[in-house]
Amino acid sequence: MYNYLVMTSEIASQLESILDTQDIIPRDRVNNGWQDRVKKTIYNSCLPDYFLTPPELKYLSNTVRIASKNRCSILPCGSGTKLSWGGVVSDANLVISTQKLNRVIDHAVSDLTITVEAGIKLRDLQTILGHHNQFLPIDPAYPDNATIGGILATADTGSWRQRYGGIRDLVLGLSFVRWDGEIAKAGGKVVKNVAGYDLMKLFTGSYGTLGIISTVTFRLYPIPEASGTLLMTGEAENISQMAQTFLQSGLQPTAAEMISPSVVKTLELGENMGLMVRFQSIPESVNEQSQQVQAIAEKLSIKVIFCKDEIENNLWKQLQKLIRVDNTNVTIKGKIGIIPNQAVNWLIKLNELTQQQGWGMINLSSGIGQFKLDIEPSLGILKQLRSLAQENRGFLTILEADQSIKKQFEPWGYSGNALPLMKQIKTQFDPHNLFSPSRFI
Repeated sequence: MYNYLVMTSEIASQLESILDTQDIIPRDRVNNGWQDRVKKTIYNSCLPDYFLTPPELKYLSNTVRIASKNRCSILPCGSGTKLSWGGVVSDANLVISTQKLNRVIDHAVSDLTITVEAGIKLRDLQTILGHHNQFLPIDPAYPDNATIGGILATADTGSWRQRYGGIRDLVLGLSFVRWDGEIAKAGGKVVKNVAGYDLMKLFTGSYGTLGIISTVTFRLYPIPEASGTLLMTGEAENISQMAQTFLQSGLQPTAAEMISPSVVKTLELGENMGLMVRFQSIPESVNEQSQQVQAIAEKLSIKVIFCKDEIENNLWKQLQKLIRVDNTNVTIKGKIGIIPNQAVNWLIKLNELTQQQGWGMINLSSGIGQFKLDIEPSLGILKQLRSLAQENRGFLTILEADQSIKKQFEPWGYSGNALPLMKQIKTQFDPHNLFSPSRFI
């Protein structure tokens, strides 16, 4: 662990030589919203000396170079929506945000690829793509404010994972600013280019510990002609059987989520387990596949509601709001991974242990999902939920929580044998431990 320097007037002068005054915000002028997020993120709620917003890539590069020269620790971020997710950072002299790096660099419409700066918001990117009948199939938390760099750094894909895979499956290339301020690149701009593939995987879910993502190239998809969602509710055993039958079928939904009884109850659709399945394709395909699902559900005594158009869109937005968006009453928000055939059991356990004050959804095919708790949970509850996930080849990660909880209950819960390798990678990419120190290790 390094003893980081307190910001001096000399370092401040160096920053002022490359950035305008509006891009250098001292700690006493940072707005309350940012202060709250940073206090959740840094050990003992310490505020960094400066909040920096470089307006161009060359300025981002020079800012990191100055920080490295003076051994200033860095907390990278975009718009800060997920800044406090995961492990607590031990120290940070500077918060460096990419929010002003929000340009489209290249859009090859016919090739279905786009290269953007990391600070562009997903909402704005989707609007641009929509003019060309294209979209980027990710559905992260805080979709209106989340930036592309932050989404990639937290591997926050969402419900479209069912059809399109995780966000790392959509990345064709990226560039990032190294610890010494140099810009490195991996991958390319064409779908068949696989150069640097492992490096792109490495930065997916890196939480700002290896460098600052500066640009990303994605593969895109055409916007489907039609869409329809089936919301199924029933006894846990029947929903579990429905899920297994579904996975063994030739059906091709774009999204499929198992949802806990507490979520179903809030949607005013009963008190049983739920399964939400979305088909997006040509109208004939959506209708045919929906009818097949309804036929299977009828045999299992499962109630089915079919939604489309505005009602359908509102249903998915409501699910997002219930589980993945901030709520002042939420004590804990986390990420869950488990083998798919045990997802229903985990959601039932969540419901029982929290007395219906736990909300969760888990992807049908990957077993990856999120949960939140609206109660002050005991460590025993968290341990039981993590244990059940780990017993079924999964994990439980704490994303949002008070520092007091993260100090008692290790956020990542990793128990594998890759820690020495992770330390070696961290040392190679960040030899002075400047980026998000102690976020992981």
